[in-house]
Amino acid sequence: MTRPDSPQDPKRQVLKDVFGFDDFRPGQEQAVDTILSGNHVLTVMPTGSGKSLCFQVPALVMGGLTIVVSPLVALMQDQVAALRLAGVAAESINSSRHRDDNVMAWKRAASGQTRLLYMAPERLMTDRMLAALSKLPISLIAIDEAHCISQWGPAFRPEYEALSRLREVFPGVPVAALTATADEVTRADIAQRLFGGRVEMLVLGFDRPNIKLTVEPKHEWKKQLLSFVKRHPGQSGIVYCLSRKKTEEAAEFLVANGVLARAYHAGMDKEGREVNQNAFMTEPGMVMVATIAFGMGIDKSDVRFVFHADLPGSLEAYYQEIGRAGRDGGKAEAHMLFGLADIRMRRMFIDQEEAGEERKRREHQRLDALLGYCEAPMCRRQILLAYFGEPSEPCGNCDLCLNPVALEDRTEDARKALSAVHRSGERYGAAHVIDILRGADNEKVISAGHHELPVFGAGAGRKKEEWRSMIRQLVAAGFLKIDIGGYGGLGITPKGRALMHGDEVFRFRPEVLQRAGKRKGREIEAMEDMSGEDVSLLASLKELRLRLAKERQVPAYVIFSDRSLADMALRRPRDSDQFAEVNGVGAAKLREFGDMFLTAIRDHRDTV
Repeated sequence: MTRPDSPQDPKRQVLKDVFGFDDFRPGQEQAVDTILSGNHVLTVMPTGSGKSLCFQVPALVMGGLTIVVSPLVALMQDQVAALRLAGVAAESINSSRHRDDNVMAWKRAASGQTRLLYMAPERLMTDRMLAALSKLPISLIAIDEAHCISQWGPAFRPEYEALSRLREVFPGVPVAALTATADEVTRADIAQRLFGGRVEMLVLGFDRPNIKLTVEPKHEWKKQLLSFVKRHPGQSGIVYCLSRKKTEEAAEFLVANGVLARAYHAGMDKEGREVNQNAFMTEPGMVMVATIAFGMGIDKSDVRFVFHADLPGSLEAYYQEIGRAGRDGGKAEAHMLFGLADIRMRRMFIDQEEAGEERKRREHQRLDALLGYCEAPMCRRQILLAYFGEPSEPCGNCDLCLNPVALEDRTEDARKALSAVHRSGERYGAAHVIDILRGADNEKVISAGHHELPVFGAGAGRKKEEWRSMIRQLVAAGFLKIDIGGYGGLGITPKGRALMHGDEVFRFRPEVLQRAGKRKGREIEAMEDMSGEDVSLLASLKELRLRLAKERQVPAYVIFSDRSLADMALRRPRDSDQFAEVNGVGAAKLREFGDMFLTAIRDHRDTV
């Protein structure tokens, strides 16, 4: 197979003879060399930058058997098919194959015929499989989509946690972990869980300059979707929706308006998903309307746009999802709609997740970072890249660079916010800082002595949500930072200190979202005023309400309406007099339910 004119360097010989490339892409060679030297490596590279070659090349150079852990059957099958076409002996053992096929694949791997064996983590991490593999000459273990191992990542899968045992079961075998999506907290978590902190970390630039970034407030989402898609006639694209129902509704709407579109979500049967995915991969100009169940491992190079009809879960998830566009390097566009109802829904999703309070707190912080991106007063790409720790200049290829919005000078307000952060010790989150600014006399502020700060009440003239937006924009613009890895405390950056000293100005983007409908607007505004702790308390109050409703055999709203509970969570009354001021609390309900709900509020406060 080796040609006479092949380079002498074994890795370059494999690169050229097997894969047909003359040179490595940025970052690939460094990752390959780290593995060939016998060291562990965590590689974070943008989607489409060739992560797979980082472990495929050393696997062929070293010989023996390489185990590749992959989260999706479709992803395994695609990579195995591509390797076989390149003349590489690759196999997969997975649940979609007949047992006899899996047995034969194992026999070929055990006999030394196979170079790369792909498996899901659940199958790999059984005692029987580990015992069998320990008898074979394993030269390398590669873990694809490694962010799945971190509970702070955008696609956490509990079954990935077991992979932390690999360094004990296979001592001396290098492990390569690869992902396109990991902020600093996620990277640190992967490094600790998988490698005990002993790993060479290779983080390439996150920038995808060919993707135009745009964000638009949501008004009439169907009209906005159709208008966008019609601007990309005959182009392949992905439309992400939050629910299965909306996915099908959007696909039907596009088809009815002459767009070649199909739906994809986890509620469809396997055959239906495969038919629609194959159509998307093979038919030109196809638009796939999908939930996040679609996308990981989809290697279609000519996707020209990604449209978010609903707010994604975090900036990591957003980055991963838009990374499916423009993988051929050609022009592409990522367009997002966001609305108040989206924000409320995302907060509810976080709170209802079966996870600890620490994870919920971090996810609320991540959502705040995403909202800062949506409300951005400056270049979106700068904000997105800064989130991943990469400084950059204005990109010239986002809506705010191409069509700058009107901004207001809010330098004095910003200094008040920074003063509140500084004087309270740079250890509290946005909700507490806003309470200081607005002069809230709640127990947390008073017990910390923050009602005595000079800045206490200095921002009482502005609404809570306006301050929340301002703080998000201060974070997005680099004046403040959030300790996502800790307890979400706000800290002042060097740029923020320059602002405090009069060497910087802060320009604020006024309210982006308009409230739709007076009554609905008030309820959404109440939800939007909530911090992560407020939302957590609201969930506890709802649980109490449900229990009381079941005991009395009445609908839950008869006890208290959602609006009453939201008001309760925001006010956090400490006694009967304050409880009586809650919206919807009359004398009878005060007598019957007051003590129970006050106890629930007090118990929740003591656990936070």
